[in-house]
Amino acid sequence: MNTHRTTGTIALITGANKGIGRGAAELLAAQGGTVVIGARDPERGEAAAAAIRESGGEAHAITLDVTHPATIQEAAEHIAEQFGHLDILVNNAGMTGYRQVDPDKAYDQVPSTVDLDMVRAVFETNVFGVIAVTNAFLPLLRRSPAPRIVNVGSHAGSLALIGDPDGPFAGLLPSAAYSPSKTALNALTVNYANELRKEGILVNAVAPGYVDTDSNNHTGFLTPAQGAAILVRLATLGADGPTGGFFAEDGPLPW
Repeated sequence: MNTHRTTGTIALITGANKGIGRGAAELLAAQGGTVVIGARDPERGEAAAAAIRESGGEAHAITLDVTHPATIQEAAEHIAEQFGHLDILVNNAGMTGYRQVDPDKAYDQVPSTVDLDMVRAVFETNVFGVIAVTNAFLPLLRRSPAPRIVNVGSHAGSLALIGDPDGPFAGLLPSAAYSPSKTALNALTVNYANELRKEGILVNAVAPGYVDTDSNNHTGFLTPAQGAAILVRLATLGADGPTGGFFAEDGPLPW
């Protein structure tokens, strides 16, 4: 995949105060881009931005909760006022649902016993939040000469991979929340790509892999920077790059 220069680009990454989002912000800043750290907690967002600035990068923090429309709108207005446009949107904020709805409850995502409130909460962040953020920032992306949207998905969202009883993901527990939300995100990615293709806005989904983050209690074997590499590659595609695809570090993934 060919990439264009990052220098001078303005990138917004949701959920970027830690984990894969933080890794992507650091990589984009190191390549000369200006990164806007979207975070629910303003103090954590500012701490992440300050660390990137201390490393020589250009970073700003903004309060953004993908499940609260007011913060999304305020973030869009702020970026419009400060930068006038947006080149890259990385929809990274997400949740697994395990203990994230109620920290005292170990949620079971097995379809036949799943808690519907937990399913709704996961879809609210992983699907509806992506729609809300993307639609709010499309006017600013349309002002960019090379707008790119990257949706952070998961191998668990691939029906082909999780549906293979002899494949590497056969051991995953059945899920009625996280996995289906990432499958829905893939479908959403394709439909945005189809709508925006004629405008030159490239929209792709990525699976970072099993990254060491809070969401898996730091059991992942990839570093955030390793997981973020594919995000950055798709965020900096050249004009002849793919759109409506689903990619991991080692290439395209099956739907």
